[in-house]
Amino acid sequence: LRRAPDDPTAVTAVAAVVAGLRDGLSVAEVAHGAGLSERQLHRRSLAAFGYGPKTLARVLRFRRALRLVRGGVPPASAAAGAGYADQAHLSREVRALAGVQLSVLLSEG
Repeated sequence: LRRAPDDPTAVTAVAAVVAGLRDGLSVAEVAHGAGLSERQLHRRSLAAFGYGPKTLARVLRFRRALRLVRGGVPPASAAAGAGYADQAHLSREVRALAGVQLSVLLSEG
C-alpha cells in the first residue's frame, strides 16, 4: 500500500487487503495480516483507494450483493449471501452508497 503504483509489493499488498476485506475479514485482521496497525492501514488505504478500509469493505459487499441480484438471486437472498443482516440493511446501504433505491439502480444497468 505504498504510493508508487508500479511497485510490485504495493500491488500485492493492495490485492491482499482487497481480498481480505472481500472475504469478510475485519479491518483489524486485515491490518494484522498486512503487518500494519489499523491506523497505518487506514492511512495507506486512503492513499491507495481514496477512502478507508471499512468503506472499502462496504463497497465490496455492496458490489457482491449487486452481482447476485443482477444474476437473478432475489434481493433478500442476495442480502444474506453478501453478508447483510437483512434486505432492509441492503436497501439502506444501496441508498447510502449509490444514492438511489435498488430497483432504480437495477433498471439503469
